[in-house]
Amino acid sequence: MISGVFGDLNRVPSASRKRMILLAFVLFWMLAATFWAQAQAQDTSQQPPANPNKQEAPPEAGGPQNDVGPYVVPKKKEEPPPAPEKPKKIENMPNYSISVQVPLVNLDVLVTTKDGQTIPGLKKENFKIMEDGAPQQISTFNQTEAPITAVLLVEYAATNMRYMYDALNASYTFAEGLKKDDWVAVVSYDMKPQILVDFTQDKRAIMGALNMLRIPGFSERNLFDALFDTLDRTDRIEGKKYVILVSSGRDTFSKLNLDQILKKIKNTKDVTIYAISIGWQWREAMEAHGYAGGIQSIDWLQADNQLNTFAHLTGGRAYFPRFEGELPELFHDIAADIRNQYNISYHPTNSKLDGTYRKLKVELQAPDGGPLKIRDQKGKDVKCIVYAREGYTAKHTVE
Repeated sequence: MISGVFGDLNRVPSASRKRMILLAFVLFWMLAATFWAQAQAQDTSQQPPANPNKQEAPPEAGGPQNDVGPYVVPKKKEEPPPAPEKPKKIENMPNYSISVQVPLVNLDVLVTTKDGQTIPGLKKENFKIMEDGAPQQISTFNQTEAPITAVLLVEYAATNMRYMYDALNASYTFAEGLKKDDWVAVVSYDMKPQILVDFTQDKRAIMGALNMLRIPGFSERNLFDALFDTLDRTDRIEGKKYVILVSSGRDTFSKLNLDQILKKIKNTKDVTIYAISIGWQWREAMEAHGYAGGIQSIDWLQADNQLNTFAHLTGGRAYFPRFEGELPELFHDIAADIRNQYNISYHPTNSKLDGTYRKLKVELQAPDGGPLKIRDQKGKDVKCIVYAREGYTAKHTVE
């Protein structure tokens, strides 16, 4: 029995029941059609409106245009660009690239007689350069009288008036021999270095700076610190430089030790040191009167050895004048040395910049490879002395 809105159908006549069932069926389909129409309207309202100005793209020719149908034909995808061809490998050729830096070593070489007279007129073929025992081929060679770029480094400490007098006398003698194109700076040191005048070509400014050396402040002679600072400053200047060191050679209170200053000298390029020892008259007077004991004598020998080492490592010379009258000739020799050196350069056969120290040896040779013989005006053989730096550190430099 079905009961509900329409009541009990068993009590309704047969013909009426048929009409009622037909009417209910019609109403059902009308309601279903109404719901379907509303659902379609809601679905179309959520889609974006069509652009009336937009033209439909023409269908691609051949085959179905979508992925439906009995046979699905996918669209043709864009192919990636072809890979570039690898270059053909050449036989016995490595498949990597290398970059080679060939260093250039510059040397200033001085050749003198045993008496200290410079020997001019030598040729490129007269020089033989050995680096760690291996012969080197000279690239450039010339001898020019160039202006001087130098630092006058003067010890001026409150120790003994004799030393200060010698230091000033030597400095004045050097300044008087300068030429108009020379560049010179003056630095004094006791406990620490003090720049009296920066690089100048004015001889009056140099003399004025030396005149300031009247009352020393400290008794310490910190030679190692002062020389390190001077080399550090000159390293920033292009070209060849010289340090004229007027000193007793003694060091009393430096923060650096001897090994550290020697390492600095070896790592410094384009600098030659000329050392002039001071205080020799006072030293000899002390020894003559018995005031200088064994320990003090050893101390002075060490000081002289240090000045010699500083000079020889850089291709310079050390002087130990005992009398005031020696100074003018001494500084004349230094100026002649500086202005009449041979400038030689070469590319080393060992091109590695590995930070190692390379030992150098410069010798004179005849055109046939034998020893070079030089004779004086009387035809006698003259012994020659070659001054050049003893080595260099092969390392990268920052320009």
